[in-house]
Amino acid sequence: MKKRTVLLIGRYTKEECNLSMYKQNFFVYKIDELMDLKKIKKNDLEKIDAIAFKGHSKIDLEIMNKFPSLRIISNFGVGYDTINIDDAKKLNILVSFTPDILSDDVADMALALYLGVSRKLNNGYEWIKSGNWVSQGEMPLNKNISGSKCGILGLGRIGFEIAKRLEAFKTEIHYFSRKPKKVSSKWIYYNNPLELCTNVENLFISLKGGDSTDGFVSADFLKALGKDGIVINISRGSVIDENSLLDALESGKIYGAGLDVFLNEPRINQRFLGLNNVFLQPHQGSATKKTRKAMGELQFRNILNYFENGTPLTLVPELE
Repeated sequence: MKKRTVLLIGRYTKEECNLSMYKQNFFVYKIDELMDLKKIKKNDLEKIDAIAFKGHSKIDLEIMNKFPSLRIISNFGVGYDTINIDDAKKLNILVSFTPDILSDDVADMALALYLGVSRKLNNGYEWIKSGNWVSQGEMPLNKNISGSKCGILGLGRIGFEIAKRLEAFKTEIHYFSRKPKKVSSKWIYYNNPLELCTNVENLFISLKGGDSTDGFVSADFLKALGKDGIVINISRGSVIDENSLLDALESGKIYGAGLDVFLNEPRINQRFLGLNNVFLQPHQGSATKKTRKAMGELQFRNILNYFENGTPLTLVPELE
């Protein structure tokens, strides 16, 4: 096999990227951010056959055209909304991703956020740390979750794993997706997401990102949940109308939110920091050593398999 040239884009940890493995099989260029492309000479850009990408910058036709030899973009992660698939199709560039591997970790994070916001775990820690437990006694009561009604917006791989975990909390499962899924007959399907929100107490968002879901969870959804409602988001910050969410949290129109994703990460809206009814994490749903190592290996194998056998192992669904 002809030795190909790969460009690694992203701030990888040692677990996520085995650089020596790439160098054994390919000629390698590496940059931390897409904006660092200016550091690579035009002649060298033209040699690049594959991109291994980890990041949130947009890769569109303008960027892809800088690489006339590019044949595959191997994305690190299950979300690939930053890569314009239609533009890739126009240039006959394949796009792969790393599904399934991270579903358990992200679902675990969703449940952690759920417990964190409902039982006010941050507040409890601060209650002890501030001395309030000694001076004021018990902290204010919070919200139970066992036996509640929960809605899943998007019953894909991760949404399914969230639902399975919720069953252990004696939860009544409601879900929205484009069509009914082959799941337990006890799970209740909706083809109208607003109707779903009207019939549940808590909402788990597991939608894919991109233009089709931008601001999908609107003020009407939050109003339908009501003052005891909890919103959990482990998908993309863009799927929620974030200002409407902040308004609802500040005014007490919903009980709280557990969020691992935001608009404009990592420079999130400062209004979140003044709230005591949120449980926030820095987009680390899949951030365990074991999972990130496996994701990095699949990202590499997608490129290797493409050049050896003509197809990546996990092509994005739109290109299958």
